[in-house]
Amino acid sequence: MATVLGRPGADGLNEAVAVLREWQYDGAPTQLHPGDLGWFWRFGAEATAAAVRTWSRAGRILAVGLLDGPELLRLAIAPDALRDEELARQLVQDVSEPERGVLPEGTVYIEAPTAALVQDLLAGHGWHPDEPWTPLRRGLTEPVEDPGVRIAVIGPEQAHVRTAVQRASFDNSTFTEERWHTMAAGLPYADARCLVAYDDRGRAVAAVTVWSAGPGKPGLLEPMGVHRDHRGHGYGKAITVAAAAALRELGSSSAIVCTPSAHAGAVATYRSAGFRRGPGTRDRRRDT
Repeated sequence: MATVLGRPGADGLNEAVAVLREWQYDGAPTQLHPGDLGWFWRFGAEATAAAVRTWSRAGRILAVGLLDGPELLRLAIAPDALRDEELARQLVQDVSEPERGVLPEGTVYIEAPTAALVQDLLAGHGWHPDEPWTPLRRGLTEPVEDPGVRIAVIGPEQAHVRTAVQRASFDNSTFTEERWHTMAAGLPYADARCLVAYDDRGRAVAAVTVWSAGPGKPGLLEPMGVHRDHRGHGYGKAITVAAAAALRELGSSSAIVCTPSAHAGAVATYRSAGFRRGPGTRDRRRDT
């Protein structure tokens, strides 16, 4: 039976989130996490649905893709379908033909699990390795140390604090209080937390959002940032440690994050918070 490309629509997002949860496990290759959909959800359910693609066979979803911007497709593939040839060939066809409605013409990118057959096929169809990324992981079987600063879990009344730190951490951030409420109303946020770190003068200095995929599964940090006026004081380490503790409380088996390898400071921050570097990964790029 053929593999079929689909667009789930807002009503189908629940199923996409559910299979992404199911596919997470410790030791899995870096791939799309339900928290990635949760973070995208700040733009609304309809926008999230418009950015999601699924590949199904006989009614079962085998792959989920998120257009994280019009030129980047981020993929997750069912563990038992990573080397499925028919699926891999259909994926390559669909991402290579703009009329299929996945990626446009011009320079485009794909993030796919390193062990997937689609990686091999893309290499043979003019897709080249792009900039390296570094995945990092911290196991959560043992209790997490105290972060050393005051940490607050952010609810609706403090959403403006969380979003202000985000905008002060990332120059091009468009995260607003309204978008926080939109994100928090999304299905993935039921198993998520926003945390803010405060310095000894009561100023909000760092923030993170953590996303559980369910008990016994890896949880994701996305995003983490330190206020530009308060860098160099260890607040990145502190909020990352707090993130690990929050995920442990949510039942996660580990905490995972992936950052561009060129961001040496970010890699160092995660490592200082007890995260271990994993094998590097690269997106694939097509320049036509």
